[in-house]
Amino acid sequence: MQLKVLSTGSKGNCYLLENEHESLIIELGIRFSRIKQGIGFNINKVVGALCTHEHKDHSFAISDALNAGITVVASKGTAKACKVDHHRLSHIAHGQKTKLGNFEVMAFTVLHDCAEPINFLIRHPETGLIAFITDTYYVPNTFPGLNNIIIEANYCQKIINKKLATGMKFLRDRVIQSHMSIETCKNFLLANDLSAVNNIVLIHLSDSNSNAFEFQKTIENATQKAVTVADDGLLLEFNKYPF
Repeated sequence: MQLKVLSTGSKGNCYLLENEHESLIIELGIRFSRIKQGIGFNINKVVGALCTHEHKDHSFAISDALNAGITVVASKGTAKACKVDHHRLSHIAHGQKTKLGNFEVMAFTVLHDCAEPINFLIRHPETGLIAFITDTYYVPNTFPGLNNIIIEANYCQKIINKKLATGMKFLRDRVIQSHMSIETCKNFLLANDLSAVNNIVLIHLSDSNSNAFEFQKTIENATQKAVTVADDGLLLEFNKYPF
């Protein structure tokens, strides 16, 4: 299995988990033409798409994906906020599970400034258990048996305090009440059993309030695991075992 990052960050988010036979789209926050290019224009290979919430950098192509015949999994709140109603739309709520090809998916609630945000646990025979975590300022849960983690590390508290201390308090408050800091990311990871984790991928870094090199080193030093900072075009082997 490979993880392919088509886009990450506030400009748009879209990630693929794919092997020779099937592809799962995570987030639909870019133009559908770019998604089709990313999947090699083989829509028949796509078993489904996951959408965490209605903000356009995560849901921009939701209608196009549905109209192309792709099953999209999202909460009822997200679907209503996106104003979509389609026979290919599959509603999911906290604790509920669904299956898309060989991918088993479970939703869990997160904390963000939108209608009904959810994140996902994804299990596949090749990848083991993946936690996909984004656009939340805190995760109250821990997850046993993780093998791979894709997690937001949006900003550094010190950087944002310095840059937005005066005159832009509303922006600072919005960020810290809706996104995950590198400090919170580290604390979440250390609260979980990482003994079987193969990859940690940091996503959705802020363009102005983060430092990719420092974030990578912070998480590497804290977890002693392989850490990758996502960037557009990243292609990463994403299996249950390193070899």
